[in-house]
Amino acid sequence: MPRFFVGALPGALPDHELQLPDGAARHVQVLRMQPGQCIQVFDGAGQEWVAEIGEMGRKHVAVRLQSAVPNHRELPVRITLAVGMPANDRMDTVIEKATELGAYAIQPLMCQRSVLRLDGDRANRKVAHWQGVAVAASEQCGRAVVPVVHPVQSLNTWLRSEAASSAQFDHRAVLSLREARSIRSVLQAATATDSTQAVRWVFLNGPEGGLNEEEEASALQAGWQAVTLGARTLRADTAPLAALSVMAAHYEG
Repeated sequence: MPRFFVGALPGALPDHELQLPDGAARHVQVLRMQPGQCIQVFDGAGQEWVAEIGEMGRKHVAVRLQSAVPNHRELPVRITLAVGMPANDRMDTVIEKATELGAYAIQPLMCQRSVLRLDGDRANRKVAHWQGVAVAASEQCGRAVVPVVHPVQSLNTWLRSEAASSAQFDHRAVLSLREARSIRSVLQAATATDSTQAVRWVFLNGPEGGLNEEEEASALQAGWQAVTLGARTLRADTAPLAALSVMAAHYEG
């Protein structure tokens, strides 16, 4: 059954009618679907419904909600990836695959060694594009929750912000090649002391070239845990996905 992101569904109940967003409406038209056929719609915050196609026009499609669909595809913990943005289209891949692997949010960062540097309208357009990538990946992989792609910030500004503070996360890990514990040992220690029902993680890694010594020191002084993903040096777009895969396997396995 085709499934589409439709945005907020406040007070959704059976027989509730809504207009599909333009993109979803075009897709229904392209599939040559007809009134009376059913699709699945989700709001990006966990709600998912079977909906019956009703009125169809040249540029619009109306549907009527039929029944709620249980969706149990979220990780038992919330994981944010704070990523020194890789250049070219590699950030698109990070967003897409992180969504498939269960990330709760993505924080794009500019670091001292960043090749990709964004600000102003260009940064806003990129974030909107990446949010669209997350929506499309959620449609494909069956999630009813769409990860939030936060506005671009510099690493130093973000590290000093409330959003990066320990009050926001139970555990904070930064990828390091120096005096770091294995991510598996850090996960095992965390699991021994915390209930998985409320745990929130954030994993920080740098751009091409990694974090410089000053940036890494700032994170460690702020209470972050240095972790390593193994003996091999991973690319900027590989490391966050590898970390997320290990975390997902640990908590879901």
